Amino acid sequence: MMSGKPIKIVGLGKYLPQEVSSADLEQKHGLPQGWSEKYSGVKSRHHITFESIGYMGAKAIEQALEKCQMELKDIDMLISASAGFDYPLPSQSSIIKSELKDGITVNIPALDVDSSCLSFVSAFEIAASLLDGKKYKNIVIVSSEIASTGINPSNWETLTLFGDGAVAAILQFDPNTDSAYIKSTMQTYSEGVYDSTFKGGGMKLFFKDNPYDPEIHSFAMNGRKLLRLAKTHLPDFIDAFFEDIPIKMEETNAIIPHQASKLGVSILSSLYRVKENQVLGNLATYGNCIAASIPLVLHDAVESGAIKRGDTCFIIGTAAGFSIGGLLLKF
Repeated sequence: MMSGKPIKIVGLGKYLPQEVSSADLEQKHGLPQGWSEKYSGVKSRHHITFESIGYMGAKAIEQALEKCQMELKDIDMLISASAGFDYPLPSQSSIIKSELKDGITVNIPALDVDSSCLSFVSAFEIAASLLDGKKYKNIVIVSSEIASTGINPSNWETLTLFGDGAVAAILQFDPNTDSAYIKSTMQTYSEGVYDSTFKGGGMKLFFKDNPYDPEIHSFAMNGRKLLRLAKTHLPDFIDAFFEDIPIKMEETNAIIPHQASKLGVSILSSLYRVKENQVLGNLATYGNCIAASIPLVLHDAVESGAIKRGDTCFIIGTAAGFSIGGLLLKF
């Protein structure tokens, strides 16, 4: 029988900016009709109009708090789990906190976790290790991402693939719950370190010395190599993940993969005999929302009833760097 730490997700919330259909995006940028859905697998996504990462993150947290009838003073730590940021300084978590109701007067710690698209998984592991029912009873994780402003319009693959959005999850230590954090792990395969990049704006290519250039100030990826890396390393990663657990991946109630791309999402189904409707996703309606992708799938699956209390959920994804991460929990 599986055992784990008694941690329960007690609240989930999300924020989505304006919806943008693929037809509108294709017309705006001169793409052939239907190109996005055919090649990226995306029918629609959401793009900001006025929002910031901080604004969206705060809205997602406030919705999560409202759903479980909690206030910010009931939270012991805020973790911003995202690849994007509004400013290099201050930390994104402190910005999100400042935009919350009572954020100025409630002085809980706020910290950032960035492992690119796996940031939510990494933050979940950190929160699970801290939650003890004493110093830390409730921790909120928020993944808020804006991809639309960092896309090169001449790159059709990334232009049509990415979306914006935010989601928050409140984790609670509860010794009386049947919910549990069971296991998580991540491995980084540095052979793919520069196959997903956003080079401009850091200390290596500092803005003062490198005026705006879409080639260095836009997201870029080597999609074919990333897919090859995933196919090469995923089987061994998953086998090792489940080798000391009395359950196989195929026996879990739900599998949530990172919504990396049309081909990326299909890898699990091509490599394993998964059940119909076991692998959950939202790529067609949200696109790739970077670190927010995984928790957005989780949020909507819980809301729709696709994931119920007691269900065993396996979260699996890849990230820039190149990393693979997995998380097993009993919802």
